[in-house]
Amino acid sequence: MQSTNRIVIGFLAGSLGFNAIGTAQKVTHAAPTAADWAALAKLPDLTGVWEVGLGGGGGAAAGGGRGAAPAAPAAAGRGAAPTPAPPAAGRGRGGAQGRGGPSLTPAYAAKAASPALNGDQSANCLPPGLPGIMSQPYPLEILMTPGKVTIISEAYTQVRHIYTDGRPLPADPDPTFFGTSIGRWEDGVLVIESVGFAEVPRGLSFPFSDKLRIVERLRLTDPDTLTIETTLIDPEALTMPYSMGSRTLRRHRNWTLAEYICEENNRNFVDQEGKAGVRLANPLASPK
Repeated sequence: MQSTNRIVIGFLAGSLGFNAIGTAQKVTHAAPTAADWAALAKLPDLTGVWEVGLGGGGGAAAGGGRGAAPAAPAAAGRGAAPTPAPPAAGRGRGGAQGRGGPSLTPAYAAKAASPALNGDQSANCLPPGLPGIMSQPYPLEILMTPGKVTIISEAYTQVRHIYTDGRPLPADPDPTFFGTSIGRWEDGVLVIESVGFAEVPRGLSFPFSDKLRIVERLRLTDPDTLTIETTLIDPEALTMPYSMGSRTLRRHRNWTLAEYICEENNRNFVDQEGKAGVRLANPLASPK
């Protein structure tokens, strides 16, 4: 009997291993060729570290270089999402252009009025999802390789993968903070479509459904200036596409991203009885 069990287990393990290899082969792509890198070199160069213009303006002209305090309410800690515009109930005016707030369907306008939504949904060290992470007052680094654009946010050291290899958007995506992102180039503009969003804080002041689709358009307006236009499309929550407007970023070619460990120097704790407390002593203070 034991011998038979070993044979069955071995057969199952072999079958699982074969299936795993077969699945991996379906998603494996050939190594980039010299032609792939040559084609990449002809695209607009988005590589480097970019800083979102503080105060909602445009890069260096907006004032406040790297390390300056973000133009945000005093209560908003490091990495807090900018305060979004209040939602518009029902069919608000100008939803397609972002004036007057998003135009919500009646069902989602009722959800927007819920005290649970209007409360603070953030948690210690829980990063905002897309699109909130893209408007954090911290630098972003963009990397371009054949078939993929990678965006790294200094805030929370978050990483986004935008696939530009021609694959379609998934029909049934796993819900995540940033969703699944597919990119394509249109006349020098990188158009990114993302779907599959978990119900986590994402810098929005209105509810959204699992049909939410976020479209971003990245365009160089000069060699070191990048604009990002973001539009939200949700057939269940919005009566029309909602434009969040555009943000301007400046490239800093001599910058590198700093390490961001959200839990570092965390002075909050919970004791064995479940009571919260704060450690007042500075753990990094020099001894006197």
